[in-house]
Amino acid sequence: MHTQPAPVEGSDIQLVAEAARARDAVRSEIAKVIVGQREVVDLLLVSLFSQGHGLFIGVPGLAKTLLVHTLADTLALEFKRVQFTPDLMPSDITGTEVLEEDRSTGRREFRFLPGPVFTHILLADEINRASPKTQAALLQAMQEGKVTVAGQDHPLPRPFLVYATQNPVEQEGTYPLPEAQLDRFLFSIEVDYPDVDEEVEVVRRTTAGPPKPVAKVLTPEQIARLQDLVPRIPVPDATLAYAVRLVRATRPGPEAPRAVNEFVAWGAGPRAAQHLISGAKARAMLDGRFAAGPDDATALVGPVLKHRIVTNFRAEAQGVGVTEILDEVVRFVPRA
Repeated sequence: MHTQPAPVEGSDIQLVAEAARARDAVRSEIAKVIVGQREVVDLLLVSLFSQGHGLFIGVPGLAKTLLVHTLADTLALEFKRVQFTPDLMPSDITGTEVLEEDRSTGRREFRFLPGPVFTHILLADEINRASPKTQAALLQAMQEGKVTVAGQDHPLPRPFLVYATQNPVEQEGTYPLPEAQLDRFLFSIEVDYPDVDEEVEVVRRTTAGPPKPVAKVLTPEQIARLQDLVPRIPVPDATLAYAVRLVRATRPGPEAPRAVNEFVAWGAGPRAAQHLISGAKARAMLDGRFAAGPDDATALVGPVLKHRIVTNFRAEAQGVGVTEILDEVVRFVPRA
């Protein structure tokens, strides 16, 4: 038996309309600085409002840092960037306690010095170059929204979002994120080369002086209100079931298409379906709609599932990529 989604309150309808206007305004402001990358910008906004972190995959020089920094400027959010290196320690990310002496009383006490993770948007550049211990410290903060030092919890600001980058070309001296840690990221966002016209415009803009300043579109308080709205966006039971079927079809077995059974070693776990639905809700909200549908889930299959699937040796030997496998999953899974 399928239940109907709960009606959206009048105030929520106004917030949905506000979200759609904000999305258009953010797109317009970012376009002053960034050429193209419309899909990447939309995924950034979906991840922000669904409170999910993003993993950028792209070669150096594609303006990933500039894009994230511009997004933060447009949304009046604090931005920090950390270059991950093999000698980076967990305390370099989370912060540490220092012993201070009160000169008037001579009393000594520890004081916590926050690390760069205490920001609204943190860009973890080349996260796969840091040691697993440092990676784990960041991922714990991402998952729990707090940092624990010397038994004391220090909550992170809200909103809080991590965008990590990985260079897919040069892998020497890197520590690839294990599958369990990759699963913490809502999206894997591929940043590709611009087309020829876009590249001409990039060169024109970057050689003609500093970029234009961007206007502030939303405040952190407004962003938090819209983030709180996303869970209240209704999703029909049929769409929930469709998202679950999509995820289950990535696991080898009787519910999977031929490509999965032939080329996949491990499929996506239950968290993938949760992220697919939360992303679909945020996508619908940003589009000015009061309910998410199967089209929203289908549109996010690649970003949500691509980094959660482990292919086998046969796939590598035959040059079969995860994108091809997911295309067959979408064709294979019925919507109803």
